[in-house]
Amino acid sequence: MQQPSATEAQAPEVRLVGRLVTELESVGAWLQPHFRRREAHSTAVEYVKALLGRAQRKNLWGLSEDAGHRAPYAFQHLLLRAKWDADAVRDAVLEYARRALGEGGILAVDETGFLKKGEKSVGVARQYTGTAGKVENAQVGVFLSYVTPLGHALVDRELYLPEPWTEDGARRHAGGIPDEVGFESKPALAQGMLQRALGAGLKPAWVVGDEIYGRDSTLRRFASGSVFRPRLR
Repeated sequence: MQQPSATEAQAPEVRLVGRLVTELESVGAWLQPHFRRREAHSTAVEYVKALLGRAQRKNLWGLSEDAGHRAPYAFQHLLLRAKWDADAVRDAVLEYARRALGEGGILAVDETGFLKKGEKSVGVARQYTGTAGKVENAQVGVFLSYVTPLGHALVDRELYLPEPWTEDGARRHAGGIPDEVGFESKPALAQGMLQRALGAGLKPAWVVGDEIYGRDSTLRRFASGSVFRPRLR
């Protein structure tokens, strides 16, 4: 009777971890061109690993501790001051997802809320969020996912800015909101993300979203009239 090889004898979890380590190394390599400095790139790879790690607190202190740092200064510098192209990374993520998951999948639009106690975080306001199931002080982000039988991935994101934020010049300046950014509804933010995905050549079979997006006639017309004619429902 033939004995199983060492690799075959490993538990499925061990093999999965091995594949994830290899994949993370690949992701780290394709992130590199989007950073001006090697130190920022190394910190970004550490940050991604920490996000996927076992840290109970997914804030900068918790993530830094999980990465072996005594303080969160390296991650703070990455997120606040380091020079890197977030939109280029976003576009690379979409291409990565397309290669890994294949064409003909589903683009799913949805939103999530991030509960906040203060009023300084950009976009924070008293607004409904499904995270709490009621009106709370929160930020709300609109997200685009790509799904195929091989898996799913987040491929785009937009922060929803309530109208009081876009109308208050002092608040805009304090939050670093560019002058060209105005108020957009959640369906409008979703349409912008769909335009980017379709413009990059992705060929989905469907576009799906809940009633906030499905009942918006402008978004429905865009989806039904797009080049690849995905259906919004």
